[in-house]
Amino acid sequence: MRRIGVLTGGGDCPGLNPVLRGIVRKAILEKYEVVGFLRGWAGIIEGDYKILDRSSVSGILHMGGTILNTSRTNPYKKVEDVKKVIKNFKSLELEALIAIGGDDTLGVAQRLFREEHLPTVAIPKTIDNDLNGTDCTFGFDTAVNIAMEAIDRLHTTAASHNRVMVVELMGRNAGWIALQAGIAGGADVIIIPEVEVTVDEVCTIIKRRHKSGRNFSIVAVAEGAKFGKDLLTRGKELDQFGHEKLGGIGDFLAREIEKRTGFETRITVLGHLQRGGSPTAFDRVLGTRFGVKAVELVESKEFGKMVSLRGTQVVSVDLSEALSKLRTADLGLYEMSKVFFG
Repeated sequence: MRRIGVLTGGGDCPGLNPVLRGIVRKAILEKYEVVGFLRGWAGIIEGDYKILDRSSVSGILHMGGTILNTSRTNPYKKVEDVKKVIKNFKSLELEALIAIGGDDTLGVAQRLFREEHLPTVAIPKTIDNDLNGTDCTFGFDTAVNIAMEAIDRLHTTAASHNRVMVVELMGRNAGWIALQAGIAGGADVIIIPEVEVTVDEVCTIIKRRHKSGRNFSIVAVAEGAKFGKDLLTRGKELDQFGHEKLGGIGDFLAREIEKRTGFETRITVLGHLQRGGSPTAFDRVLGTRFGVKAVELVESKEFGKMVSLRGTQVVSVDLSEALSKLRTADLGLYEMSKVFFG
């Protein structure tokens, strides 16, 4: 029987299990056996895997996380690890490897295809929605809905206590979650990495709002937001792919708002809540479509490609296009959101 390998790398994300279900069910129809590597790239480095059959993916459509587990392992950290990936790929007689992940995971897949001629297919996964080449990544819709619900709930507390509530949201250097959840949740100020603002500008909006008789405010801020001359000192701790670990911007902003306005201010950091739990209907359907399409690309030997949502159609694009640049938030949408500031 022909074999396909699959792994899930990077942060967990709602919709991963629907993707795996789609891959396995389509692969079975095409007479493939699916080898699921555990803990991302660590699994193929160490030869740690399990065979995924129909029973393996039964009942997982609604489940968050990934049944294959995940890690941020990068085989290109060590030359011998890349050799182990190639050795295990060949020893298992795989026809292709489907890598599901964000820019780091897919960057490894691209290098293996280009430099080692390993047949790889990629599926874009990130709640940040910052991968180029696709209109949307699965996991994003769930994250936005979780953040929106949190903002909805904070409105009542903010109004009852006449407080400013700062909500720190994920997204790294792209403001998609903060922007869309902020608009949907009725935030009074939205701050994203793509648009640099000062703390004084934020405080001016809040003061104007309070002066008009509205004695509470909701501020949605992305974790990668920038504040011009108002510097925030981060720990500079890096992950395994060399990225700075973010967090703390909400606490910084809340303290500055209270100090500069005199209004009682509280901070809520949603953190990993945005990545957990059951995926929305949209992410279940999108993940399923992505999984099925990936197997179709393997069958037609279209390697070095990533599945992509363009409009309402699932197509494929070159991995080089997907990784060519960061997909940042829509500035037109941000300008529209300013209508509701204050």
